[in-house]
Amino acid sequence: MQAITVHDRDAGVSGLALTDLPDPHAAENDVIVRVHAAGFTPGELAWPGAWTDRAGRDRTPSVPGHELSGVVTELGYGTTGLSVGQRVFGLADWTRNGTLAEYVAVEARNLAPLPADIDHVTAAALPISGLTAWQALFGHAHLATGQTVLIHGAAGGVGSLAVQLARGAGARVVGTGRAADRDTAHDLGVDTFVDLQAERLEDVGHVDVVFDVIGGEILDRSTALVRPGGTLVTIARPVTVHPADGRAVFFVVEPDRARLADLAARVRDGRLKPIVGSVRPLAESPDAFAPGRRTPGKTVIRVTEG
Repeated sequence: MQAITVHDRDAGVSGLALTDLPDPHAAENDVIVRVHAAGFTPGELAWPGAWTDRAGRDRTPSVPGHELSGVVTELGYGTTGLSVGQRVFGLADWTRNGTLAEYVAVEARNLAPLPADIDHVTAAALPISGLTAWQALFGHAHLATGQTVLIHGAAGGVGSLAVQLARGAGARVVGTGRAADRDTAHDLGVDTFVDLQAERLEDVGHVDVVFDVIGGEILDRSTALVRPGGTLVTIARPVTVHPADGRAVFFVVEPDRARLADLAARVRDGRLKPIVGSVRPLAESPDAFAPGRRTPGKTVIRVTEG
């Protein structure tokens, strides 16, 4: 099969290349999926799991990418709940070869059935962004109707879904980003938008929840905006500056088949719409990883037509 691989962690993005690899093997409780569309996280080559397996052993050449939508072609021993020929979407394991390949081996529990009326590109934009947004807002911050949430990167892949989910829960939403993101953020439903390059973040005032995907100075400054009893949640890095009278949570998204099914149902009935900013063929994946490349929403790699 063809796959995007990387051999040298020092080479970074420049080390990504389209190569031929053996087809993956289905271990116990695995399925093999013919990948139709895949997603990736731009910074994932810096993650330890990009280079080592669960035991810490080198596993290069590595295949990046962790989101996928496709069709099951093979079941591993003991696999239940899915069938050959079924359309599925979900997450690949962090420490195994990923989804920027024609085929991938995935634990069956990390996948959910994909309804026939959701296309593969849309589905590939959902798993990490959708699960991250949901787990941040409701699993960790316990966002409730009538509360105010500050969502950084409101027009991005994760932030755009977080805005829609928060609005659907009856929360007031303050979104941040660049000036070019303002119209997109308002179309998504933010009540107030803050241009982080030209406006004062501190003028937002106190909020019940901060959801951060940016890190750095923005994360540190946001802690002062959390009202007593509120929560700051981030996926960027562990928190070093904590709210004076509130909670701070750093987390890594976890697979959740039931929640994936719920997200798909929201897409079907129009309550949730992933923003796909760019669709690239598999061979152009290395260019899509390039530092500084920025498009609204999520970049999706189309691996297989159909």
